[in-house]
Amino acid sequence: MINFDEEIKKFQPAAEMSQLEDNIYRNDFNDVADVLIEVMQQAQQPPQYYNE
Repeated sequence: MINFDEEIKKFQPAAEMSQLEDNIYRNDFNDVADVLIEVMQQAQQPPQYYNE
């Protein structure tokens, strides 16, 4: 039978996982809601024409 208390004591998180967490928290990623809000705000602005 598995002794869960012993298994938890032996647990070591993967090094890659902690690096991944650090990278995610350091970067400011937009989620889908942020992207949709920005698209809607840009759609409400009048179009900009460039005369070059």
